[in-house]
Amino acid sequence: MDIIIRNMELNDLESIMEIEKQSFTTPWSRNSFEMEIRDNLLAHYLVAVLDDKIVGYAGIWFILDEGHITNIAVGENYRGIGVGNKLVEGLIDLCSDKGINNMTLEVRKSNIVAQNLYKKYGFIDFGIRLRYYSDNNEDAVIMWRTN
Repeated sequence: MDIIIRNMELNDLESIMEIEKQSFTTPWSRNSFEMEIRDNLLAHYLVAVLDDKIVGYAGIWFILDEGHITNIAVGENYRGIGVGNKLVEGLIDLCSDKGINNMTLEVRKSNIVAQNLYKKYGFIDFGIRLRYYSDNNEDAVIMWRTN
């Protein structure tokens, strides 16, 4: 199984929107992704491709000397086979290429699978953002990774 990580392109958005709907109760709109790819100079997005099919994606904003992970999602039929690992590794490589040593993210307090994925790559719990998620007021765990 060869999962390829590459830059996201506008013509990937149909697949991205399907993964988004499978992954989040309040998915981003197509327009939000278009603006991120086209207009946000701080943003960089990757896709994971398996057998010529987009099976996941990840985004990060480069803010000064930090990489802020905005989102990571894997299609429901491709979870548990290493796609998330490859995406996190891709983001870490992007930061390394830009000389960025600090990375951060927020993750739902209930999303233990994602927290364990991030911990595998050296992210540690740093704090809590109370009622961060507007769909159900769930808290977010703030995680940081430094080199």
